[in-house]
Amino acid sequence: MVLQRFTGIVFFVLLSSVLFGQDRVDEVVLNGHIMTRIITEEGDTLFFSQLTEFQLTGVQNMNQEEKRLYRKYRRYALKVYPYALDAIKIFKEVEYATNNMSPRKRKKYIKKLSKDLKNEFEDPLRGLTRTQGLILMKMIEKELDTPMYDLIQDLRGKTSSFYWNMTGKIYGYDLKNGYVVGDDKIMDAVLQDFDISYKR
Repeated sequence: MVLQRFTGIVFFVLLSSVLFGQDRVDEVVLNGHIMTRIITEEGDTLFFSQLTEFQLTGVQNMNQEEKRLYRKYRRYALKVYPYALDAIKIFKEVEYATNNMSPRKRKKYIKKLSKDLKNEFEDPLRGLTRTQGLILMKMIEKELDTPMYDLIQDLRGKTSSFYWNMTGKIYGYDLKNGYVVGDDKIMDAVLQDFDISYKR
């Protein structure tokens, strides 16, 4: 499978226009991100920022049906990607925050956090399809290198992990399996396209 890396394409194109034109350039904050603003001689305004590195997985070795499924999974992955980042960040921060807590305090902390998170995420997550939910779950498992069953057990206890595993089996998921490279080559190809790592 051929991997291609694309970085800074937009930066290069826009930088060229700055170097060879009489455009005005400054920096502005847009949606919480520092971006470069270019006002052209014609009065048009362009915003750009440096792209983070990402990988685009080649699909040369896929047949038409696999390519169709790849495009579908990739669309779904784009939708759930922000939730995966949030989930990984929350898990890592809970792990860090509760590291030295007693089991009783940890349970209380997680219970309160769960209530807050339910209010924030329940509605959008309920709107996901089963395939979107599966992709979200696999993104999380891949980054944390832990099956969802173990993550739930660690945060909510054995009863919750058993309940959710039984519920998952109704929909064809076994939460104990985790993400295994090679089980689903389309899923592997899609997840390679997304950087879901979290660093404190």
